[in-house]
Amino acid sequence: MGSGLGGRWSRRDFGRALAIGGLAAPMVLSRPMAARAEGETGVGAGTEPAVGAYIAYVGARTTKERNARGNGLNVYRVDAGTGAWTHVQLVGDLVNPSFLAFDRTGRFLYTVHGDLSDITAFSIDAATGELTRINGQSTEGKNPVHLAIDPTNRFVVVANHITSTIALLTREEDGSLGPVIDLVSLEGEPGPHRVEQPFAKPHQVEFDPSGKYIAVPDKGRDVVFTYEIDAEAGKLVAATEPVAAREGAGPRHIAFHPAGALAYVVNELDSTVTAYRFDPATGVLAPFQLLTTLPDTFTDNSRAAEIAVSPDGRFVYASNRGHDSIAIFAVEEGTGRLAHAGWQESGGETPRFFAIDPNYQRLLVANEDTDSIVSFEIDRSNGSLRRVGEPVQVGSPVCIVFRPLG
Repeated sequence: MGSGLGGRWSRRDFGRALAIGGLAAPMVLSRPMAARAEGETGVGAGTEPAVGAYIAYVGARTTKERNARGNGLNVYRVDAGTGAWTHVQLVGDLVNPSFLAFDRTGRFLYTVHGDLSDITAFSIDAATGELTRINGQSTEGKNPVHLAIDPTNRFVVVANHITSTIALLTREEDGSLGPVIDLVSLEGEPGPHRVEQPFAKPHQVEFDPSGKYIAVPDKGRDVVFTYEIDAEAGKLVAATEPVAAREGAGPRHIAFHPAGALAYVVNELDSTVTAYRFDPATGVLAPFQLLTTLPDTFTDNSRAAEIAVSPDGRFVYASNRGHDSIAIFAVEEGTGRLAHAGWQESGGETPRFFAIDPNYQRLLVANEDTDSIVSFEIDRSNGSLRRVGEPVQVGSPVCIVFRPLG
């Protein structure tokens, strides 16, 4: 959800488009979805889905080295009313098509290939959602784990996890990818974890709601970087000094509040969430709260993975691999502080990723080690989740993005 995570086609994306056009929302931490009926207690109460049907694209791990069972990039048609998924296409000749992102028009889809050094571009058939390969490029780094397209639709930003670099590639009007035009190395003292923090490990590249700044959580150095694009020079430029996280925390993913002045980072190694105030004018992140993603009764090992803010800004969700749950946090009106609101079992093992659907009706959890996507109905009154329907069976799912059909 999470952002996006780099590329969800949801209400948040439409809000970003408005912000880019100079119509950014004011800083409001209450209930910005004014169309919600008074007394609403459940999902979609008194309203019809804004999107009647949409397409879901599911990335997966495929290699034996990862003990993966995925078969490529899968495409599904989703009925917004019933929640039923119908398989549309398998793009099966791909290795580890992991994280996915749309261009800013929604006409093209891009995937990085985990553990390799590659990114691939596809065109999307508007009527069916099916994909056609356009081209591929090198990311000039090892294990690209995340990607994002800038608001001008001219550039693609990629995080190369193992070689400690951020790559900037060009994007053409026909959706094709150009080569890397800038490669920034992240250097500095790594964190204290002897196995997981041998060097800088950028894990995400996420644009803020205005589209000006790129937040880069670095799992290896326990910091969050902020960059911006110098479009004329074709360069990535540091916007601020990196903000430090707790030693050994392992910042993994960031999710911005839709109002634009808050952000939340999930820390993988110590299973926590850090709340930040975000200055949209300067790109500065200032931490002000730290909470665990785990209940105090859980004493085993676990690692956090994904984070997302609900479209109305009232709740934050984070996934736990080990505890195998989705942590639910309520966002305090006026301050942005988080409070634990409960935990929901993920319905499988290793929930590496989850996403909120375009209608803010369901939260879909990708359980990597039990080869399933499990659907949960969202109660907008309190953020709670209720499991619904049958799981979608897909090997080693690690990313889901949505696009309205048509």
